Amino acid sequence: MRDNPVDALTLVYLARLRDAFGASTETIRPPSTVTTVAALREHLAARGGVFAVELAPSRAVRFAVNHEIASPQAIVRPGDEVALFPPVTGG
Repeated sequence: MRDNPVDALTLVYLARLRDAFGASTETIRPPSTVTTVAALREHLAARGGVFAVELAPSRAVRFAVNHEIASPQAIVRPGDEVALFPPVTGG
């Protein structure tokens, strides 16, 4: 998790998001305005295409920052690992 350059975030895509985005991880250097989970979601959705579809406000997506479930207001900092995944259902 902390092996990245200090100004980067590691994104981990799980389940349907891994399939949709065609990758399980990526390292990004978002603009300095991306300081919360909500801002990160908006930043990624602005890429367009499948990112806009999967990260649209109407789509259920959960986030974890450094292995802890995070709210949209949670802070993201350079060096963090942020996982994105659909809610888990069971029966």
